[in-house]
Amino acid sequence: MKIHRTSVFVDDQETALRFYTEVLGFVKKHDVPLGEDRWLTVVSPEDPDGTELLLEPSGHPVVKAYKDGLAKDGIPLAAFAVDDVQAEFARLRDLGVQFTQEPLEMGEVTTAVLDDTCGNLIQILHAG
Repeated sequence: MKIHRTSVFVDDQETALRFYTEVLGFVKKHDVPLGEDRWLTVVSPEDPDGTELLLEPSGHPVVKAYKDGLAKDGIPLAAFAVDDVQAEFARLRDLGVQFTQEPLEMGEVTTAVLDDTCGNLIQILHAG
């Protein structure tokens, strides 16, 4: 068994697509119209057949409370692995990305937490 797809709830799919591709560097995999919304996924350019991230609309009534609660408590909705947290932090900060946690070393793990502009906190991390 392996993880094939996971999702982040986003306030606006087009804004999310721009952020996740143009800023974070993912590439669009699927973009299927579904009425007012889309089946919209992105993948890592390093693993185009790997795990997909679904940019899922936040329309369900419980999603707002869930996202607001996580953000209020500073809990990231997802974590993405990077080779160098310090370098990625600097690159993203230069692009105007807001961080709620600057790089923090905890033994063999370094993390930072960013705001994805779509209502989520996202952790970047390197273990090793």
